[in-house]
Amino acid sequence: MRHGILGAGGVGGLIGAVLAHAGENVTLMVRPGSESLYPRELSLESRFGQFAPSVSVLTALEEPVEILWITVKATQLNGALENIPDPTKVGLFVPLLNGIDHVEQLRKRFGAERVLPATIAVETERIAPGRIVQRSPFIRFNIARQGKERLAHAIGIFERFGFDSNVLEDEPTLLWSKLVFLAPVALSTSAARGPIGEVMREPARMAGLEQCMREACAVATADRATVHPEKVLATIQALPVTTRSSMEKDIAKGNRPELDAIAGPILRRGEKYRIAVPKTAELMSLVARSVPPFPQEVAG
Repeated sequence: MRHGILGAGGVGGLIGAVLAHAGENVTLMVRPGSESLYPRELSLESRFGQFAPSVSVLTALEEPVEILWITVKATQLNGALENIPDPTKVGLFVPLLNGIDHVEQLRKRFGAERVLPATIAVETERIAPGRIVQRSPFIRFNIARQGKERLAHAIGIFERFGFDSNVLEDEPTLLWSKLVFLAPVALSTSAARGPIGEVMREPARMAGLEQCMREACAVATADRATVHPEKVLATIQALPVTTRSSMEKDIAKGNRPELDAIAGPILRRGEKYRIAVPKTAELMSLVARSVPPFPQEVAG
């Protein structure tokens, strides 16, 4: 199969390297002007394997692809979509972005049947163009039941590599299951400006993380998702103490954090359903005050 990767960072690089290593045709879509920085091999260092398969590198989609994996930051989505001048060349769009609101945005642009959201939970990082390091002891890939058959080939490749793949009953559960875990971890670690261990060792910070998680679960339930707060908390507590969220890493690097994509759905739907989410609002405000303003978005 032919795959495009829109966003050659940690997640996109991981997906692209695993697919290319399995013999798939993979094209990385990168920011105009940066293509000369990327080698034509995509190097992956992972506890599941180390290899450097060949890939193509382009700044705009030129040839048809059966699947376009959208793996840019939510803050970069609008600009990155300009690299797709002819959407008819894409068979299926599979966004792996953080948050929820991007799904409706993409479906309005490309059509509901051609956008199939999935989620991935992993700590992975691009340490240089074309060099990816996967640090977490797990890679969890989730898809809603209605999309299982359409991604069966790719899921098979992922599982053979070591992904933990799960099929969830519906899209609200798919999207919220990640967000109720991600939002409290990302906001708490970003507020602490350190890994999850910095949060866990301070009872007040950990209590705030748990409150944020329970607020997110309450909103998710009102939004027709099935989530289990105690299981989410247990998963968070089992994280290695060195785990860092992508939001905390972005802030450390001076990049725009995905505050609205991660906290925004909880705040907006909390207001919609008249569910109080004070800890989420407090943590979001605390993180926002610690970063400089960003006047414009750039494509990733």
